[in-house]
Amino acid sequence: MPNHAPHILVAGGGISGLTAALELHDLGADVTLVEASERFGGILRTERIDDLLVDAGPDSFLSTKPEGIQLVQRLGLEHRLINTRSDGGGTFILRKGKLVPLPEGITLLVPTQFRAIARTPLLTPLGKARLLMDYVIPRGNGDADESVGSFVRRRMGRQAFENMAEPLLSGIYAGDASKLSLNSTFPRLRDVEREHGSIIRGAIAQRKAMRARGDNQTARPFTPFVSLGNGLGELIGALVAALESCDLRNETALTSISPVDQRYRVELSDGTGMTVDGLLLTTPAPVSAGLLEGESASLASALRDIPYVSSSTVSMAFNQADVAGMQGGRGFVIPRVEGRSLTAVTWTSNKFAGRTPEGVALLRGFVGRAGQEENVFLPEDDLIDLVRRELASITGITAEPILARTFRWPNAMPQYNVGHQARLDQIDRELAALPRIGLTGSAYRGVGIPDCIRNAREQAAALLQRVQSWQ
Repeated sequence: MPNHAPHILVAGGGISGLTAALELHDLGADVTLVEASERFGGILRTERIDDLLVDAGPDSFLSTKPEGIQLVQRLGLEHRLINTRSDGGGTFILRKGKLVPLPEGITLLVPTQFRAIARTPLLTPLGKARLLMDYVIPRGNGDADESVGSFVRRRMGRQAFENMAEPLLSGIYAGDASKLSLNSTFPRLRDVEREHGSIIRGAIAQRKAMRARGDNQTARPFTPFVSLGNGLGELIGALVAALESCDLRNETALTSISPVDQRYRVELSDGTGMTVDGLLLTTPAPVSAGLLEGESASLASALRDIPYVSSSTVSMAFNQADVAGMQGGRGFVIPRVEGRSLTAVTWTSNKFAGRTPEGVALLRGFVGRAGQEENVFLPEDDLIDLVRRELASITGITAEPILARTFRWPNAMPQYNVGHQARLDQIDRELAALPRIGLTGSAYRGVGIPDCIRNAREQAAALLQRVQSWQ
């Protein structure tokens, strides 16, 4: 048995780092967490500006993946969970300059209500016929990874890809669907093709299975996406509070590591250093690569090969009367083929209650995705003007906003391009030679909040087990 609690240093204070620190703390470790910036939370950040609640990064997370809800419950915040508004309207896609409703029943890029597909103007009659060909097209052969774009075009055709699948993917990954790995982003689609021979057949089988189970989605306690009453920054605040007995240091970066007697000596940017039993790096992959170069050049190289994309958001508030009748439901996404700088717009005040005072509407415009990052770092006024011009062109809104707030996220979105799983396999092999070091974060096995929470807990527990086995 060890004669002391293992001391683990966690580098990075975003959702992954804070969750990992909590897991380590609950398992009995002595935890130090360092965060280079002035605040904890990474891209999870909420600002209250007068009576407006503005999420700078993600504004919600999937309730259908249990890890997010479980963490909220662990922190005693379940009573703070809020569902999306039932009266908020639907989602739209820009098509030839016009906002067109996303057909009902699109789940995981899969059409499940074919009457809605038959009526949508997003596809021509030929495009609809091509989509339905999925029913008879043979399943793909082999296990080789392919891009999401290749898969959707192969099964459902070019129009279904360009006008429906691609803009929805951009909203999730800010990526290029012609490069994104199917196996690493939507492995369930490949599984459905293998099991049923067709995406449509799989959707039909799923509906039959749900009816047989008596599965009533309307009776579920949560909508697919949920948030907290004071935004997702509330989750970060609760995590920090739960770690008050740990050594948390903001504005402090891990600058170097070196092995010392089966432990690690770490140096920090605040001029201090310490010897720890294990290291869990939740920093972006290029940052982790720099720290691990001396331990394994090949590991560092694999980490640097994970590409990232930058983006910006512009939140704008308007007098409700100035935008009446111009609000496109909860928001809209914009396909690449439309040639716009905007990639999506969310009507925040339609999505969640309590974000604005009476008489005020709040929206958020997104700029930047893979291959289209040139406008992300425009001067603030120019970026706001860009979003306003495109918003006016699409929705007719020309009113002066009563508030405009920009947030920039440089290299914040990792891209799971084709070959991502092979790269992860290489990283795991290299890490096997460094049992006192762990890696977690959005760069590896899921960019969503529940995915990051799940992987952080798993990697924290596995690292602690390895460290304890050496003591």
